[in-house]
Amino acid sequence: MNNVEYLVGGKDLCNLPLTAYSPEAVRFLDDLSGMLMKQPEARAYPDLMAAAFWCRRGNLMKRKEGCPEASIRLGRGLAFHIAPSNIPMNFAFSWFFSLLAGNANLVRLPSKRFSQAAVFCAAVNRLLPEYPEIQKRTGFVAYPADETVTAGFCAQADARVIWGGDDTIAAIRRLPARPRCVDVCFADRYSICVLDGQAVLQAGERQLGRLAEGFYNDTYLMDQNACSSPRLILWVNDIDAARERFWGATATYASRRYAIQGMTAVDKYMQLCEDGIQGRTRQKVIRQNGNLLYREELSALPEAGGIPPRGRGGFFYEYRLSSLEELCSIVDEKFQTILCFGVPVETLQRLVLENHLRGVDRIVPVGSAMEIDIIWDGFDIVRSLSRVVQA
Repeated sequence: MNNVEYLVGGKDLCNLPLTAYSPEAVRFLDDLSGMLMKQPEARAYPDLMAAAFWCRRGNLMKRKEGCPEASIRLGRGLAFHIAPSNIPMNFAFSWFFSLLAGNANLVRLPSKRFSQAAVFCAAVNRLLPEYPEIQKRTGFVAYPADETVTAGFCAQADARVIWGGDDTIAAIRRLPARPRCVDVCFADRYSICVLDGQAVLQAGERQLGRLAEGFYNDTYLMDQNACSSPRLILWVNDIDAARERFWGATATYASRRYAIQGMTAVDKYMQLCEDGIQGRTRQKVIRQNGNLLYREELSALPEAGGIPPRGRGGFFYEYRLSSLEELCSIVDEKFQTILCFGVPVETLQRLVLENHLRGVDRIVPVGSAMEIDIIWDGFDIVRSLSRVVQA
């Protein structure tokens, strides 16, 4: 196909399935983990190191233990992956999950050439010749947006893994695929963070530092672009001193690591102006550390079905909850993750279950937003991308 660059592997992929968590796949990923961990250039990228750490053998075997029927599961054949353009290493995890499910994989990388993705692909290329069964089932491609090319790949697919906005998913689904093709789609979602003011005040300096670091990794590290980055910061047991302590620690941590780009600074200012023009319900706006951190306090939550406002580059919206139950009025199927500090995850899980909420698939402590795993958006991805051979 024209304009298609094969960065890993070749054109003619074998689509004969392997068993789920096959020994070949586990050994290959474990060796890849070791290779990346030893590379100085890889250690410069936290998201690449997270991917390397995830695919070590010990972690993979824990995941296999959670799938006791793995020995009677086979992959579906050839999986075609479309990765999001704004998360550099998402494509790698998509590939990991499908490889563990037993599939051959054709992965379209983000159109933007991320340095950490190049380091990752180079490592995969070095290792693949030692694993011929994996090599003949692996292809990573890059090409400009072209529906004809995408349609050609879809026509071969036994599974499609689509990461993107609702419009992207709708467009891909319109393209023909094999009759038994399974689509696993990760659509537009958004997330929130719940902080307990009393817990923030009572935290020791070391714990507060870890909280600030975790919040930075959940937000600034991806410029708040990830679906799991919180759009709203919600306070229970709210105390002004707790807010000042939390945001002060966050600003201090970010000032040592985050370099705001000129266009991002302009976007933040434009967001502030648009909020004023649109009459968004807000009580006050606070700017900290120059242009590093904006806080806009809302006087009301969005109406049910409304989309929470979204900031980028250190622009955060916050709101004081009268109680946790107030969340129930706004949560719909678009809500993905609740991050929390000071509020037990079990409390929030009960809130979701007992109120039969259509949204929220994941509840994790602050600092865990980017920790993608086999269960994501409520899907068990390995099981979704494999089939049971019943006897």
